[in-house]
Amino acid sequence: MAGLVASVPPSYWQPPADSRIPTGAKGQQIRYGRELIAHTAKYLGPKGSVKPLSNGMNCQNCHLEAGTKVLGNNYSAVFSTYPKFRDRSGAVESIVKRVSDCFERSLAGKAPDSSSREMKAIVAYMQWLGTDVPKGQRPEGVGLVKLAYLDRAADSTKGQAVYVAKCQVCHGAKGEGIRAAGASEYVYPPLWGPKSYNDGAGLYRLSSFAGYVKNNMPFGATYASPQLTDAEAWDVAAFINSMPRPHKDQSKDWPNIATKPIDFPIGPYADGFSEQQHKFGPYQPIADARKPK
Repeated sequence: MAGLVASVPPSYWQPPADSRIPTGAKGQQIRYGRELIAHTAKYLGPKGSVKPLSNGMNCQNCHLEAGTKVLGNNYSAVFSTYPKFRDRSGAVESIVKRVSDCFERSLAGKAPDSSSREMKAIVAYMQWLGTDVPKGQRPEGVGLVKLAYLDRAADSTKGQAVYVAKCQVCHGAKGEGIRAAGASEYVYPPLWGPKSYNDGAGLYRLSSFAGYVKNNMPFGATYASPQLTDAEAWDVAAFINSMPRPHKDQSKDWPNIATKPIDFPIGPYADGFSEQQHKFGPYQPIADARKPK
């Protein structure tokens, strides 16, 4: 479904122009990194020309337009904010560790070797995208919007109706995605099932998925011209994330369980709220309980 073309506000981050890619070996490395993000499956998918490491999805299935789309989970702040401490691991993480996590979670596979040509190219591309972002800063338009909490739990039954009406045409009645005949890549990625992201992926958190679809889905939607209401975004996220998908061992995640996000869907928790409520809400009671007394 076509959407209106949004003009980017002057204050929002924009990726550097291709004309600023350096010449020579460094420029080739950056271009290869972009190619790997856009067409991961071609090189690192189940039948990848380099090595079979991932489930067949591309990095840009989650980080839209090769990580350059405003509020489309872009990479603008990667180089400016890493290395950084992350509660999930309880440690300071490098860009390499963050990319490795994406391969193991969102791509439900194995990370490229840290010294490989591919990992170095991906890091170089992310560094180049952040050329104009001062160290330590996050520009406007980075990441995903966090929608206001609903005053109820997200409803997967209502979400299924949204999926059928708005999403099924691209992602399939069984969430299987669409892949052109004989192609190594999906035209539209699978949203559940064995070839989709696993339950350790960032989009398995409802607030992340809801913010993602609100400003980017269905096809053609943007932050300036969304096609779903906030409630529809929460509900369709609940439906998609209630469907089966690969499991990732997360027993070592969140060494301090009190730092788990409100909508982290897998226990144990430091509060008295159920796994069901942490996954689908309502979230405001949890947020209120966490406020300092």
